[in-house]
Amino acid sequence: MNDVRVAAVVGSLRDGSYTRAACKHALSAAAEFDGVETDLVDLRSFDLPVYDADDDEAGDATVLTERVRAADSVILGTPVYHGSYSSVLKNALDYCGFDEFEETTVGLLCVAGGSFPTTTLDHLRSVCRALNAWVVPHQVAVPNAYKRFDDGAVIDRDVAERIGTLGYRMVEYATIEPDPRTIESTQNVGADD
Repeated sequence: MNDVRVAAVVGSLRDGSYTRAACKHALSAAAEFDGVETDLVDLRSFDLPVYDADDDEAGDATVLTERVRAADSVILGTPVYHGSYSSVLKNALDYCGFDEFEETTVGLLCVAGGSFPTTTLDHLRSVCRALNAWVVPHQVAVPNAYKRFDDGAVIDRDVAERIGTLGYRMVEYATIEPDPRTIESTQNVGADD
């Protein structure tokens, strides 16, 4: 597991974000392996105007894409907003593309104030598939997040274990040989031929 870089993109702007706490926990688990470098890509520290395809290097977009591209595996973390993922994460993903995600291992994580957060993960899985990323089967949905965290720490043992497992999978599968291209991926504009 030497020379593996795991990044976690935090799709929340809240100061007391449960998403940020969960991403930090996953990165801590990944860092238990020797030779693993982690990177918390906290979107609240970036200047990312609403994506405009005519200005795809606006603000801190270049810094964002360089950090994501440098990772062997990437965790996408988001709060659940209206049954999907946050606009800040969507905006960041719009700045990214095949250069950042093609054949990259991706893990999905979401936290919700309510009880049924899994639709968010389905939406993110579809986005990752469109970018030819390899999404690990293990994903983490944390319902009723206010009961699972305290002062920036995961206090629910089951949730902590599931998030930790996601961190481990990011290292274990960071260099997996990707599957042969699907027919839909060959139709994606911008994908390698």
